[in-house]
Amino acid sequence: MKIIVVIPARYGSSRFEGKVLAKETGKYLLQHTYEKAIQSRLATEVFVATDDLRVQQACQEFGAPCVMTRTDHLSGTDRIAEVVSGFAVDIVINLQADEPEIDPLYIDRVASLLVDHWQAEMSTLLAPFDSADQVANPNIVKALVDRSGRAIYFSRSVIPYDRQADGIGAVGLYRRHLGIYAYRKDFLMQLTGMETGFLEKTEKLEQLRVLENGYTILTALVEKAWDGIDTAEQYQQFVERMKNKGLS
Repeated sequence: MKIIVVIPARYGSSRFEGKVLAKETGKYLLQHTYEKAIQSRLATEVFVATDDLRVQQACQEFGAPCVMTRTDHLSGTDRIAEVVSGFAVDIVINLQADEPEIDPLYIDRVASLLVDHWQAEMSTLLAPFDSADQVANPNIVKALVDRSGRAIYFSRSVIPYDRQADGIGAVGLYRRHLGIYAYRKDFLMQLTGMETGFLEKTEKLEQLRVLENGYTILTALVEKAWDGIDTAEQYQQFVERMKNKGLS
């Protein structure tokens, strides 16, 4: 079974323009993520997918295979689908370019869910919340799953709503969605052709397209979340963490 990682990398970002090429640590942000991805034991190849020549040039500098795509893709999923359409591959992992601190074991974990469970078309990871403030934050996506680990719903709102606790109950019962996915290749190609439904349009969460069409997203709970980089402030915090580790 062949498993690959594709890292979609846009230069444009509404909250932090050019973040994937930020380099205050001595390495591009994208490079940090790529170096985590190649530590995966299950993935045989890692590719960057971009539509920007600046990103392609950076990849050439640090030795990452880079595939140029069309410029009109609406999502990273669509960009990845274009890249793998001609590849002989079984499982495709979608790793965001702004995840420089992901544990490589998590990459293997999301892939192994599809390796071990033939009935699932897609998989993702969840983590515990640290505080009630995180649970209440609409920028952090919450997930509900059944007893088998199959996703029931994802939302920016507090789910489940604890009526007796005026909204948020015991923090340890809530699950935080992490932005990494694995797809069977055939399903990925099918997913990009599905129409956007009411739930996805309302929540602005692409994974709801899968559930709305009756397909399975299998989940696993990992020990802790990692911090993605969405803003310049978060990037500066990442730079400080790297300095404290003596890595920049």
